[in-house]
Amino acid sequence: MFEPYEDPGEWIRILKSLGYRAAYCPVEPGADETLIRAYESAAENYDVVIAEVGAWSNPLSPSPAEAEAAVEKCIRGLQLADLIGARCCVNISGSRNEKYWAGPHEDNLIRDTFDQVVETTRKIIDAVHPSRTFFALEAMPWSFPDSTETYVQLLKAIDRKHFGVHLDPVNMITSPRDYFNNGVLIRDMFTRLAPHIKSCHAKDITLREDNYIPQLEEVRPGLGKLDYPIFLGELSRLKDVPLMMEHLDTAEQYSLAADHIRTVGKSIGISL
Repeated sequence: MFEPYEDPGEWIRILKSLGYRAAYCPVEPGADETLIRAYESAAENYDVVIAEVGAWSNPLSPSPAEAEAAVEKCIRGLQLADLIGARCCVNISGSRNEKYWAGPHEDNLIRDTFDQVVETTRKIIDAVHPSRTFFALEAMPWSFPDSTETYVQLLKAIDRKHFGVHLDPVNMITSPRDYFNNGVLIRDMFTRLAPHIKSCHAKDITLREDNYIPQLEEVRPGLGKLDYPIFLGELSRLKDVPLMMEHLDTAEQYSLAADHIRTVGKSIGISL
């Protein structure tokens, strides 16, 4: 959404004009509770799913102050998600990288880091005790969870009813084998994670062909290799789990991405 809005009525008008039934949270943590309730009511009245509250930050930062601030941001985001009725509050687990908050680091995928992710996630959920939303982690190629298997391990280790999965298949494609067989990968994700999936991201991916070292690149939906027929088919079996586009720069790019996703959906009998 690139058009500004000042109230729930304008927000709904823009969403409907774009043909969307799901949206990112329209207010920030700390907003007036009356305003939050007004947006929640508008969403309910016009059949709009509030997909997620983003709490993008680094709870694993090597800087104690930054890590503490990140955990607090997640707590405030989860409180907002529960208040407004969003499907989830989502973040990545974090990174040990000192320079890039979501970047790779040699210690991101070791056992000690896994244990810290478990402890931190429990801390966030236990601070809020949400009743109708979930705290979810989005996979990254170099941070937990980085695969379906580590998602399963985290679900078991964290052991909290209100911990969920935020599924972004592109982030879990990390090799040429995965790239060329991503439909199989996606089916396995849904087979093993379906009951815990609260929101999904829609992106696409390409593999550079003129280089001998694999280089995977995120692109607009429709310009890559992601198996959208399988992705949408599996997603359609879940009840009202939103699919959210991201990382595009213009309204035109989002329109083209939405057109592609809807066209694929129509081709397999799914309306979006």
